[in-house]
Amino acid sequence: MRSKQLVEIAKDAAEDKKGIDPVILKIGNGSALASYFLVVHGTSDRHVKTIAENVVDELHEHGEHVWHVEGMRDGRWVLLDYGDVVVHVFHYETRKFYNLERLWGQPERTRKRKKHDGRKSRTS
Repeated sequence: MRSKQLVEIAKDAAEDKKGIDPVILKIGNGSALASYFLVVHGTSDRHVKTIAENVVDELHEHGEHVWHVEGMRDGRWVLLDYGDVVVHVFHYETRKFYNLERLWGQPERTRKRKKHDGRKSRTS
């Protein structure tokens, strides 16, 4: 599977579990790390884990196996390494602190959902 297809499937899988503010960063030119990063966040440790688990499950259904996983136990920042694609699923505060979008340059923004600041909304 091509990297672009893989990152798009990962993004859709994150959105299926209500991943917030998914951003695809195309970093391939000049980076030995990966061609794409997917950066997304959740509202709680459990939400972060659920998003990450769904990404792993969906990509597995497409024949892709994760090479390495970091942070699944804690749920503050889960890193899923697929070689040419790295998925970062953050807790909101952690994403804001590390700000990978700024670090790695202008993202290729492909959003479907409304941007959310990580706080729970109040309903009456």
